[in-house]
Amino acid sequence: MKMKKLRLIVFLGLAISINVIAQTVKTSPSQGQNHPDMGWWQEARFGMFIHWGVYSIPGRGEWLMYQEHVPFTEYANLADQFNPRDFNPRQWVAKAKEAGMKYVVLTTRHHDGFCLFDSKVSDFTSTKTGAKRDFVKEFADACHEAGMRMGFYYSLTDWHFPGVLPQGYPLSKSTMKLLVDQAHAQVRELLSNYGVVDILWFDGLAPNDPVGWRSEELLAMARKLQPSVLINDRSGIPGDFATPENHVTAQTTPWESCFCMNRTWGYAKYDRNYKPVHELLRLLVSCASQKGNFLLNVSPDGDGILPIEQAEILGNIGKWMKVNGMAIYGAGPSPIIAANMGMTTRVKDKVYLLIQRWPGSSVPLAWCGSKVKSARLLATGEYARIEQKGDRVWLHDLPELPPDTYLNVIELTFEGVPKPSEPAYR
Repeated sequence: MKMKKLRLIVFLGLAISINVIAQTVKTSPSQGQNHPDMGWWQEARFGMFIHWGVYSIPGRGEWLMYQEHVPFTEYANLADQFNPRDFNPRQWVAKAKEAGMKYVVLTTRHHDGFCLFDSKVSDFTSTKTGAKRDFVKEFADACHEAGMRMGFYYSLTDWHFPGVLPQGYPLSKSTMKLLVDQAHAQVRELLSNYGVVDILWFDGLAPNDPVGWRSEELLAMARKLQPSVLINDRSGIPGDFATPENHVTAQTTPWESCFCMNRTWGYAKYDRNYKPVHELLRLLVSCASQKGNFLLNVSPDGDGILPIEQAEILGNIGKWMKVNGMAIYGAGPSPIIAANMGMTTRVKDKVYLLIQRWPGSSVPLAWCGSKVKSARLLATGEYARIEQKGDRVWLHDLPELPPDTYLNVIELTFEGVPKPSEPAYR
């Protein structure tokens, strides 16, 4: 890419974006938890996040342009080097399926402004630089072919505009207008050119001014272009689901916690601080047991290859999900708890004990207001002998040692609907 051409884009702005948004869209309130297409998403409970872009080449995380104060003219050279010969989104989707994930969300553009798609309002894109490829199209095609629900992450801010960095300082009206016009135009492109889009995942609302970003108009346009799309809450106005990041905090509306496997979202070559599989499963269960989703991030390198540690983690999670996934999909809070052992979920009229602290051959359960009819250990398929006295239950004749390496699950079936004791555990 010629630096002269890039400088023209940066300093003259994307004036043509004004003409791209020619159609006026009426604003509409966010649909929130009443969205008619939330059902599949709340059934899914588990998805894959993918952070990938030109920052994956140096391998020091997705914020390096800002954190290292790299001038855009220098940072832009990465775009000509970004030509991932091993990029194969079908392998990403297959890995997500293997892990038991039900949807995949790709960063189509991060805060650095580099687009993995063909945009008419920017030259800082994968189609106009080294790769000459529309990676979003290839990703979308792979998801559609595999029947995988897919989402687009899109950062509203763009660090390569003059005056945007450092974040937090007031922007000039002219720069703000360029940012907003570009964002509206590119969201229109993303939702018009890649078939059905299931999720629109906003980020980077800086400054935090939904009026300035024309967020109501932006969401209304998105819903007109993709009526079934689910939109998160990071455009500055409530969306269809909330997005706590790197922590699990239950919400009163649909919600999803996103987590990175190690300490960065983008590829970091020497970051080996990976969460163990049992901890990631605990986070997944913590979300599902509180009626939330778990979006687990992967960070391919500059060639598009998942780090071996991440691939192995996904494989091990997938083995667990094949046996125990019935305790996760469509799960919500259980009226019966097992505070002495771990967590519980409820799926329809079954309760699942997800035991982190295996007690031995007899599993004690208390504060149970229903009669337990059967108890099955999913790892082995064997049934326990049940002893029940009032609200106290013992599940006998189970293995002395936990058969599952990570998290053991017992499925409880009741006579009637499961309910807590009176009074219930608090």
